[in-house]
Formats: sequence, structure tokens, C-alpha cells
Amino acid sequence: MFDKVLIANRGEIALRIHRACREMGIKTVAVHSTADEQAMHVRLADESVCIGPPPARDSYLNMPAIVSAAMITGADAIHPGYGFLSENAKFAEIVEEHGLTFIGPSPEHIRMMGDKVEAKKAMRAVKVPCVPGTEDAVTDVEAAKAIAEEIGYPVLIKAAGGGGGKGMKVANASSELADMMALAKREALANFGNDAVYMEKYLSHPRHIELQILADTHGNVVHLGERDCSLQRRHQKVLEEAPSPALNAKERKRLGDIGCAAIKQLGYRNAGTLEFLYQDGEFYFIEMNTRLQVEHPITEAISDIDIVREMIRIASGAPLSFRQDDVKFMGHAIECRINAESATTFKPSPGTVTEYHAPGGLGVRVDSALYAGYRVPPHYDSLVAKLIVHASTRNECLMRLRRALEEFVIGGIETTIPLHARLVAEQDFINGDYDIRWLERFAAKGA
Repeated sequence: MFDKVLIANRGEIALRIHRACREMGIKTVAVHSTADEQAMHVRLADESVCIGPPPARDSYLNMPAIVSAAMITGADAIHPGYGFLSENAKFAEIVEEHGLTFIGPSPEHIRMMGDKVEAKKAMRAVKVPCVPGTEDAVTDVEAAKAIAEEIGYPVLIKAAGGGGGKGMKVANASSELADMMALAKREALANFGNDAVYMEKYLSHPRHIELQILADTHGNVVHLGERDCSLQRRHQKVLEEAPSPALNAKERKRLGDIGCAAIKQLGYRNAGTLEFLYQDGEFYFIEMNTRLQVEHPITEAISDIDIVREMIRIASGAPLSFRQDDVKFMGHAIECRINAESATTFKPSPGTVTEYHAPGGLGVRVDSALYAGYRVPPHYDSLVAKLIVHASTRNECLMRLRRALEEFVIGGIETTIPLHARLVAEQDFINGDYDIRWLERFAAKGA
């Protein structure tokens, strides 16, 4: 097992990893920008190293500074968390070249799954169903039109090298295809340095279902069930729940079997999440995230398995501490992503936290690095807390979630807590009757 782990991240996820390490008897090293000098993970870590000024490119994306910090502090391994360098194959390679362990999958699998075209090729090769579309990047408009006629309009044009809704455009007819393709390519180049795009069938009312996977270096692969991440705004997840209210036991088993078989054939290691669109009883693979997910706590809640702990154990060479038959799902869990932004306009709201009171009680967990007096910097993602609620049934979970949202106090900045309070009171959500476009329609109504 490792003696010391450097956490190459910030905020709530850095604190989450620190806690897992401490419970395993592992010392931690926090890295931070000058803007995060007073951050909670910096205060609690055994050691801390400043790696640069506030802009992420000069600090949390500064590979030489992070690796140097690991070397001078004598760390054995680096955990990248999510975002920043977590899915950067070059960073994983550099970490390993310096005799350190990257707590995550191999650089080869990160690279494979980071390119959505290559990811789909790999998944098709191991018999995973994909949305009908192109297997290679599309460069010629006329060829694209022929493909679109074959798979049927509307079609979705997507950046091959990115995500988050950037470089993604819908063409409803042949007359729109050239313009939408040009827009998608420009956005892809601007955001990812790669203008390659591919095309697939646009599904009208899908749900976004993802499967949590863990795989060790001894050939063991397990899944920890699915999460429903359909409540999204501009392709960014807002609220997630597990299990999905849309699936029955037979569909749930089918998804788990598909995912585990694919991961085993690919020889993947560590944690990963297979993401699918689900419509009319069919699953369609869209991408794989080769890292820890923001929403991993709801899976931990229903499975009672510490995913971060297992990631660290796997990276150290240990086998999984359980088998698939040992995984027993219990109850229902929902996570609300609390962002420092307006609940109506979604304008970012950095600033000093004047009051902070986290809800508590049975089945309530808050992952946050906030405290009264902390200044939320304007330089990074606006996620400042995650409220995770667990109960024996979905209805009980909803009641507990409403109570927890009422208790949650974050003063001095605007947050999306009021948005979540409105969402969980909506009848469609109460009924579990929503898809990936529901939240956009809800927001458009000015609710």
C-alpha cells in the first residue's frame, strides 16, 4: 500500500480523496494555486505545495509543477480526482515515467476512451450497442448528407475529442447540415484543439444512464449499478439518482452484464463509467469516463462501497475487496450539485461565504470544502457542494431531500439550492418521468 498520495485537484473532491487516504493510514500532499491557499484540503493535508497562480493552466494543469511536487514530498502516487488532468493520457504517462503510480486507468485506455470515435469503435468490437452513426470522423459535407439520409434526420454532430456539450449541434434537415457541421467543427477546434467531428442519430426523448465499473489487475470486474443523470442543463448534470426510476430488474441486469463483459475484454483497470442513452427499452453507448465521477457518492450510498478506497487499492496492486455477488443494493439515493451561481440566470457568484450550515441527520451526506469566511474564487468550476441523500425508498428519499434542502444555508453568495428545491417539488420529477431535455424545458418556462 502507498505511504503518501499527492492529490492533484482542489475543492470538495480533493477533500474527499484526502479523507479516504487518512482512513487507510495514508499521508496526503495537497497542491494548490495562490487563490486556494486557505482551502480546506490544504489545511487538512499532511503537506501542501503551491504550484502556481490562480489560472488553472498555470497551476492545476501544470504537469511539471505537479510531478515536481510529488517528487520533492516523496509521494508514491498521484490521484487526479475529476476534471483538470484526470483524463489526460500524457499526464498519466509522465507520472509513471517518474516512478510514481497514477491512481486511475492506463494511459492507453484514457487515450482510447478520450476520443469518442475510437471509443465507439472499441465498444462495437466488444459487442456493446451504440447509437447508429459514423465509425470515423466526418470531414466531407456530401458524405455527411448521405450518412444522414441513411440513419435518418434529425442527426447529432459531435466533437470527437471533447464533451460537455461543446462542439455539439443538431441538424433537423439536409438544408441545415452544412451550417451545423461548420459550427460544430469551429467549436471543437476552439475548445479541444481538434476539429474532428462525427455524426449519430439524434434520439428524441432518451434518458442518460451510466454504469459504474471497477476492475483490478487480477482480472476481476464488477459493476456497482447504474445512475440516472438525465437532469441536465446545457449537457451539464444538475441532479443524479441511483438506481434509475426508469429501469426494471431485467434491464438493470442486462446493462450490468453488457458493461462488465466489455470492460473485461478491453483489459481495463481501476474505476470507470460507461455512459448510455436509454430509449424505448434499448441502451446505446455514448462515451466512457476514465475517472472518478462527480456523482459517485450516490453509488456509494446504495452499495456501501467506498469507490475512492477501491481505486487506491487497485492502483497499489491489490485485488478488489469484494465480488459481484457481494454487492447488495440498498434503497435509493439522490445527489444535488450545488453551484455558486444564480438559481435563475445561472450567472456565476464567486465571493466570501458569510454563513455556512450543512444539513444533517440520518441518510444525509454533504461533500463540500466550504466554511464560513472562505472566499469562493472566480477562476474555477462553480461546484461548491454536493448534497447526497439516501433512504430505503425513492419516496422517502425525496421527503428527506426536501428537508435537507430547507436546512442547507450558504450565505454571502448565490447558489442553486433554490433551483433544487423547485425541481424536487415538480410532479414530473416526483413521478420519475423525465428525460435529458426535461430540465431545459423546465427552465424555459421560467419556473
